[in-house]
Amino acid sequence: MERVKKIEINGRIVHYGVGAIIKKDGKYLLIDRAEKPYGFACITGHVRKGERPEEALAREVKEEVNLEVLSYELMFERMIQNRECQSGKVLHHTYIFDASVKNNGKIKPNDEVKSVDWYSPEEIKYLKLEPLWRFFFKKMKVI
Repeated sequence: MERVKKIEINGRIVHYGVGAIIKKDGKYLLIDRAEKPYGFACITGHVRKGERPEEALAREVKEEVNLEVLSYELMFERMIQNRECQSGKVLHHTYIFDASVKNNGKIKPNDEVKSVDWYSPEEIKYLKLEPLWRFFFKKMKVI
């Protein structure tokens, strides 16, 4: 994938984002966000200017839970309107990857994360999911 550039659509700046769907033994690795947008989510973050989405994926997984991405596959790419982040409600061009990680048992969340754990689809149904992830889990027929 190409490196991202700053663009605007109808005068609105587009933010680029990545998400990592990480599974193990039928469960999904989810964080409970300490910052906007609040709620349970897969690891998600912004792509920096000049960075490729794949680079952002590896960086965000390392920063948020201290795991190393070993492989990935793009599952979804779409423009999300009015997704709230630290900058307010903006357009987000989002890349969602199915990712495998080197799991050495040392999942260590950073300050952006209240908690991190593995959740089954049945457990996910009852979590207060961040709206983007509610959408993607429904699209994937997880919930």
